Amino acid sequence: MKTLVLAEKPSVAREIARVMGSHQKHKSYFEGPKYIVTWALGHLVGLAEPEDYDVKYRTWELEHLPIMPEKMKLKVLRETSHQFKAVQQLAGRQDVAELIIATDAAREGELLARWIMAMVKWKKPFHRLWISSQTDKAIREGFANLKPGSQYNRLYESARCRAEADWLIGLNVTRALTCKFNAQLSAGRVQTPSLGMIMDRENEIRNFRSAEYHTLQGEFDGFQAQWRPRGGQGDGRIFEPNQAEALRGKVDGKKGKVTSVKKSEKSEPHPLAYDLTELQRDANKRYGFSAKQTSNVLQRLYEQHKLVTYPRTDSRYLSSDMTDTLPERIRSVAVGPYAAIAKPLLRGKLPITRRVVDDSKVSDHHAIIPTDQTVILNALSNEERKLYDLIVRRFLALFYPAAKYELTALTIDVEGETFTTRGKTVIQSGWREVYGQEDSWDDDEDEAGAGREDDRTGTQLLPSLREGETVQLKRANLRKDRTQPPKRYTEASLLGQMEKYGLGTPATRADIIEKLVSSDTIERQGSSLHPTGKGVQLIELVASELRTPELTAKWEQELEKIARGQGGTEPFMKGIRQMAESLVSGVKTSDAAYKPHNLLNSRCPECGEKMMEKKGKRGKMLVCSSGDCSYRRSGEKQLSNRRCPQCHKKMELKDGKAGKYVQCIGCNVIEVLDGERGGRVNKREQQNLVKQFEKKESMGSSLGDALRAALERNE
Repeated sequence: MKTLVLAEKPSVAREIARVMGSHQKHKSYFEGPKYIVTWALGHLVGLAEPEDYDVKYRTWELEHLPIMPEKMKLKVLRETSHQFKAVQQLAGRQDVAELIIATDAAREGELLARWIMAMVKWKKPFHRLWISSQTDKAIREGFANLKPGSQYNRLYESARCRAEADWLIGLNVTRALTCKFNAQLSAGRVQTPSLGMIMDRENEIRNFRSAEYHTLQGEFDGFQAQWRPRGGQGDGRIFEPNQAEALRGKVDGKKGKVTSVKKSEKSEPHPLAYDLTELQRDANKRYGFSAKQTSNVLQRLYEQHKLVTYPRTDSRYLSSDMTDTLPERIRSVAVGPYAAIAKPLLRGKLPITRRVVDDSKVSDHHAIIPTDQTVILNALSNEERKLYDLIVRRFLALFYPAAKYELTALTIDVEGETFTTRGKTVIQSGWREVYGQEDSWDDDEDEAGAGREDDRTGTQLLPSLREGETVQLKRANLRKDRTQPPKRYTEASLLGQMEKYGLGTPATRADIIEKLVSSDTIERQGSSLHPTGKGVQLIELVASELRTPELTAKWEQELEKIARGQGGTEPFMKGIRQMAESLVSGVKTSDAAYKPHNLLNSRCPECGEKMMEKKGKRGKMLVCSSGDCSYRRSGEKQLSNRRCPQCHKKMELKDGKAGKYVQCIGCNVIEVLDGERGGRVNKREQQNLVKQFEKKESMGSSLGDALRAALERNE
């Protein structure tokens, strides 16, 4: 008898088959003496669509909502149905006695395997392969220590509830908004509160009123200090110009007295190991990688190169059973630029603290660290190299001591006014040696986004001074500045907020951001995320409960309880259904209006309605805003290599009912590209072509379009 192994992807199945001796290759599986290894292609089975319950749901109608199936059905996905049939056939073989689920060791991987099992009506025993890396050693050890399949039933129930909740909320609210406001408006359990946070920040920026202020900087012998209000309250900003000038005149050139010298030693422990969200944040801040880009590159390092452990983890700690493998992992990365910082760690016993190993803080998977696979740096692409560098240095830093500093804080009294300054002396570089001269790990982004005063006295070297000593204030300088609005979210800061409120999972947050971008509700401008006109209106149209992250955070906590066996699925799903009904009811009774944000001034040459600009896979398109008109054309000029015979500029490539042609709009010159003539035309033919084609092209001016239409009516 044989064992059927179900992997998530063909590439993973290929590696498992190679390691476990299944060398006989077939179109949809590998077979050996003991194991038949097949694969899914992502999801082979998904939740049924509304029209699968009733054909009337094929048309989107407001009166049909909410759609609330008593029991959620499954269906085989059409695009991968060929692979499902192969898996179904293998599952039905008489010589197959049991199944090993070898999909990704996480909620989503468990869900896709269980749905496939449900559709093939699997009744035989099954086990779970739960591994955190794709190395040969990890695969062999995983097969030697298979887990009972039933051990992950609660994980499956949690994943099922999440999927059904997303269907009930997302599908119903999206259809309700789209039908009510006659526009493609998408909403969801996670994406809408994520958009809501971006919009809240945008409102803070719009309502912000900048104010001018001064700060007073004192230049003493060999150091600088900044004025602070009496009692140490406030940040030293002076909003009254007269007060600032009077203060400068009072202390300029005067002597001061050192009233306080405080020295303290600060110990800064190493940063925690990476989970996926923290790695995405760092890659965005340091290299400008999008969250999705980091996920894709990380997947290649895990699956293709086998250099890092399981990527979609939410833990920043290691488990105790890994302690014996750590020296081997350090040895595998002790090459190239890492040799000098890795080899000293191998000379003695590794210092293992609870900041590194803590079983209580490891759920499904431990933190992302290198595997014991020896790295060949030249085999990595530039993106892979950068991400691998982050992971390796963070891993090595775990075993270096804390960085230690001596901090000195001075307080000086000048004519009754207080000046303060700080200095820092490095006692021990500790883990910062791993990063060389980099010293920005504690420069974390200000999540509140408030503009902070640049304290230029924080890292200067201070002379040796004692309390009571007299110092000369050589010059007092006023520096003018303005208060700054909160910063817009970057992907790094948005990921941090999504993690804080439990919006989505480490595996889905990148996809949520990409969905917001692709649905044209937010856009990237440099490193910042800006809401579009569509996004601004969408947030105003959805119910307040779905706008804020608190409700979704509560749902995520309940899903986590279900995964741990502390909560029930029925109460959770009952609450989701009630919420879906409430949200749809709110949309139906809404008296709000939606105005398409992408309307242009130019009008459709066929029906006269305004044109809309839409983003597609092939670039921008201009589409008629009338639902009864199907006119559309490219919104971006396509220049041909053919030049205008009059102005010699490249002519635009067009596609009309008479075939392809090129046109110089300024000179009104047209040349046909297709057809029997296939070349330049004489003047009479050219005039005929201009008349034939000119009605179809808008010059981008609504006035010009209106005049042309009026002339045509007169004729």
